[in-house]
Amino acid sequence: MQIYLPIAETSVNAFTLLGVGGGVGVLSGMFGVGGGFLITPLLFFIGVPPPVAVATGVNQVVASSISGVLAHLKRKTVDLPMGWVLLAGGLIGSIIGIWFFNLMSRLGQIDLIVQLSYVIFLGIIGAMMFNESLRAMLRTRSGTAPRRKRHTHLWVHNLPWKMKFRASGLYISVVPPLLVGVGVGILAAIMGVGGGFILVPAMIYLLGMPTKVVIGTSLFQVTFVAAFTTMMHAITNQTVDVMLAVFLIIGGVIGAQIGTRLGLKLGAEQLRILLALLVLAVCGKIAFDLLWPPAELYSISVAEGA
Repeated sequence: MQIYLPIAETSVNAFTLLGVGGGVGVLSGMFGVGGGFLITPLLFFIGVPPPVAVATGVNQVVASSISGVLAHLKRKTVDLPMGWVLLAGGLIGSIIGIWFFNLMSRLGQIDLIVQLSYVIFLGIIGAMMFNESLRAMLRTRSGTAPRRKRHTHLWVHNLPWKMKFRASGLYISVVPPLLVGVGVGILAAIMGVGGGFILVPAMIYLLGMPTKVVIGTSLFQVTFVAAFTTMMHAITNQTVDVMLAVFLIIGGVIGAQIGTRLGLKLGAEQLRILLALLVLAVCGKIAFDLLWPPAELYSISVAEGA
């Protein structure tokens, strides 16, 4: 069943869209990620233009994050003061990212910029995740898993403008969380991602937050930044395709329920390695498409009014 996407200006099989949304939903439920960094490249692969894929893919992140953050709020595993600081930085970063996105669109380079961003970030993150997960699995099997110190004094503790974050048990400067939020906001605007795959490691290793509040606080920030980003794309670029978003969200909601059940059957190390391999595979496919010569080197279009 073919449906026409008015903003993307292309026809796509409805079951393909449901499958893409459902597949990312399964992965979201299994791995605990928003899925934006996977759904946007998948939209590239089925012929959706990168600007529309970026702007519309963020809707999937909003939908998948809202239910998660509500569950964490009930469990009181969200550090709200930290979340607000990260959110302030995220909104600033999103504005910067939208400005850069619009500039590259006017220059006709946005497709290349988006795809290159995915190759670079997915390649780096996938390699790091795979390396860490493999080492953790080997340590677990050999029984030599190191004990980590709970209270480690990092360089961020020496910066000014300190604030107390009771849920995280931290007393640190607001500068690092603000900068982390800015970086995530820029990525959300340019790549159509929630930024959780950057935010979570930064909160654990840079800010020193305990794992129990990291996921909930990350989802809190991601929900609002993603919603703001998709709204700004709709206002400034008119690249949000509502029809596409509806099909992706329906598939994602169904897939997330399946993924949650599947995730319970696999160990943490196995899940991380599978996610790392998936990220590297997507990175490789985008890089291949960029480097391999297209079947048609030139295209002809008719200008409006001609």
